[in-house]
Amino acid sequence: MKGLIQIAGVIDKEEATMLINAGVDYLGFPFRLPVHKEDLTEDEAVEVIKIISQPHKAVLITYLDIADEIIKLCTKLNVNIVQLHGKISKEELKKTKLLQPNLEIIKSLVVAESNYHELERTVDTLSPFVDAFITDTFDPTTGAEGATGKTHDWSISRKLVEISPRPVIIAGGLNHTNVKRAILEIRPAGVDVHTGVESKDGRKNYDLVKKFVEESKEGFAQINSW
Repeated sequence: MKGLIQIAGVIDKEEATMLINAGVDYLGFPFRLPVHKEDLTEDEAVEVIKIISQPHKAVLITYLDIADEIIKLCTKLNVNIVQLHGKISKEELKKTKLLQPNLEIIKSLVVAESNYHELERTVDTLSPFVDAFITDTFDPTTGAEGATGKTHDWSISRKLVEISPRPVIIAGGLNHTNVKRAILEIRPAGVDVHTGVESKDGRKNYDLVKKFVEESKEGFAQINSW
């Protein structure tokens, strides 16, 4: 997962193809969301995901917190990676891994004001049952946990990278102007962006995506040379 670049909120086949051609590794598909509107239907996503082939991968991003429901949706979409943003229990997470051992699980660590110790406990408790973590930003105005377009205290993400036995991806308000600096300060395994590469119409902008990928790769190359 070293130097991973993920872009979430894929709308259609055209956008997926553009992201792949721009050098994006993981393409994220958010479903079953408590706050945000979904970008396409699950049936439409099935068709889009069919065109994504190695080394590129599709990722289900969801707030589901029941093992059977998570696995059912992954099976429907034909994805082998799931990013869990809900407050899933250790028991359900363990059950998910038990029932679907080949499913790669990325668990969110949503940074809010003064919750570092809670996140530290989450890393300690859930690390045995996940393959990676992803940090993101809590928006107290909307209650959204992720896809807020807002940054958080990067020193928290840096501490989480240091203590986590699993790779940590960073997200939250990233774009081509700040992603390299974020990589250099936090030293994550990967980066994720959603709204930071979108035009006003909500579609991904090729120029913004290309700049984000270029800046990310420069950042990762620099920390790997240290």
